[in-house]
Amino acid sequence: MNCPKCGASLLPGAVFCGGCGYRLEAAGAAPAQAGTRAGFAQAHGIHIDEDSRGQGVGYRYEVLHQPAFSLAVIQLQAEQSIQAEAGAMVSMSANIELQSQMKGGLFGAIKRAAGGESAFVSTFTARGGPGEVTFAPGAPGDIAAIELNNQSFFVQSSSYLAGDASLTVDTKWGGAKSFFGGEGLFVLMVQGRGLLLVSSFGAIHRKTLQPGERYVVDTGHLVAWEGTTQYTLRKAAAGFFRSMMSGEGIVAEFTGPGELLIQTRNLAALAGLLKPFFPTQGGGGSGCNINLGS
Repeated sequence: MNCPKCGASLLPGAVFCGGCGYRLEAAGAAPAQAGTRAGFAQAHGIHIDEDSRGQGVGYRYEVLHQPAFSLAVIQLQAEQSIQAEAGAMVSMSANIELQSQMKGGLFGAIKRAAGGESAFVSTFTARGGPGEVTFAPGAPGDIAAIELNNQSFFVQSSSYLAGDASLTVDTKWGGAKSFFGGEGLFVLMVQGRGLLLVSSFGAIHRKTLQPGERYVVDTGHLVAWEGTTQYTLRKAAAGFFRSMMSGEGIVAEFTGPGELLIQTRNLAALAGLLKPFFPTQGGGGSGCNINLGS
């Protein structure tokens, strides 16, 4: 399979040409009928390759070991770069140059830290020839490789893993109620064209909303959603006491059209289950007490 614009060799199912950046779906693709999922995905949608492989301008990617222990493998052409959260790198070729910086200056770093991210952004660049870099999240789970086409997405701050260096990543106010839900005050807005890697705790469930359709998601299970999708934060049940008694705190109510990515597990809920099994500080009667002094 070759690019109809520049003739470069392409991977099966590729959406972008790695040589010239031409979007292949625009080359003679028959428009889907109105109301079908394919037609919706082209107009809006979250584009994720079914085989978890693809390519863009200056890179190829593949997601391996899904869905429990996913690893994103990025093949960079010479002098091409990709950015990632600090600590996301698993391995890289010897010729990959790593630089960490406070993106957006001091104010940008403060906003990132307030949003639950690292204040620093890591940039990986292949020097002198092609190179490989691999990324993985800190918790077991899946990785979704989203190909943005001049779109905007909201991403839960803990779910952002890596992205094309040309993408704009900004921290946005997520609403005061999210603070009381323990989910942080901010979300990330990612805009532009290129590869975006998001991670989940557990598997990723995809939900498509039709125009006007409303859908409620626990904030601890959110991964990412389209910027065209409207959302509000509210209590899960009427009244603060009923909401707390239900075991559900703050939820996000979305209104379509748009698509959502939802993680099947909640890291905060797991931490709550494990908490009784950890000793409390200052507790006596259990554990070892070793006195190294005289």
